Amino acid sequence: MRTDIFARLDREPEPPKIEIPRMSRTRLALFGGTSALYVAIVVAVLASTWLVIIDWKIMLFRPYQQWPELHPFLDYFVVLGQRGPTAVMVAAWLGWRSWRQHTVRPLLVLGVSLLLLNATVGAVKIGLGRLGPHYATQIGSPELFAGGDIFPSGHTANAVVTWGILAYLATTPKTRRYLSALSATVSLGVGLTTVYLGTHWLSDVLLGWAAGLLILLALPWCEPLIGRTEAWIFARREQWRARRRLAPSLPVAAGGPRPALVVPRGPVEEKPAREPVGAMGGMPGPSGRSTAQLAPQRSHTVRSERSPVTPSGSRRPPSSRSVTGG
Repeated sequence: MRTDIFARLDREPEPPKIEIPRMSRTRLALFGGTSALYVAIVVAVLASTWLVIIDWKIMLFRPYQQWPELHPFLDYFVVLGQRGPTAVMVAAWLGWRSWRQHTVRPLLVLGVSLLLLNATVGAVKIGLGRLGPHYATQIGSPELFAGGDIFPSGHTANAVVTWGILAYLATTPKTRRYLSALSATVSLGVGLTTVYLGTHWLSDVLLGWAAGLLILLALPWCEPLIGRTEAWIFARREQWRARRRLAPSLPVAAGGPRPALVVPRGPVEEKPAREPVGAMGGMPGPSGRSTAQLAPQRSHTVRSERSPVTPSGSRRPPSSRSVTGG
């Protein structure tokens, strides 16, 4: 058994027992409070309240002009909220965890959370159609229903969900606390960075935080579906493996095509013809008849039956010659 630090990189011999999060009363209360905050932000923007006034004050302050030395660093930092790069990074990590723990649940949880993120945040973006600060047309206006797509902030919501999945899938309480703090820091920084760069209003970021948190809080409701999907995937895998094991030994059905017999080509040797051997005895053959009966009749006499011939005539006595006429 390996005891060095690299032993933690080996594949576990059997799937570990992972406690799946349940929809507890605390989580349900947080879900209800976050939903109320979500609705309140949307109503505040629709009614052009004090929240829209704060949006415009920050926009006119132009933070990227106040602290220009931060601009190069924050241009790269905001990528941690971009959906493509973050999804690839987190999927690679969760893929390794799936291989190590003999399960596909981490990848399924990531897929479900991204699907919910695209469906919910995308629908609100398109429905409200808010323009960003760089494209605003009237000071003090909420810039809604103008063909935009920045409310809520997709970068912020994606940062909350993508990095929050790591804390959601943590296997120990200590790891979950550390990853929760890390994901909260990253999502908070990404949201404020978009305000600094002038790509989002402050209310966009607030709604993005609420939207991402709602998805993380709602994931336990999706766990039964995730479990059934995982069981179906493993059942299909076992069927495929069984077919691969049984395929070479399956008999050919009657009347079905049979594999052609391949005869190697080479020089053909001609075998000398075998002369039939006659037998004098009566040894029985394979069909019950004697070998004498099976031997063909000879049309000529053998050497022992011929009389020796000399210049003076035959050497046989007259008595031994056959008489042919009378």
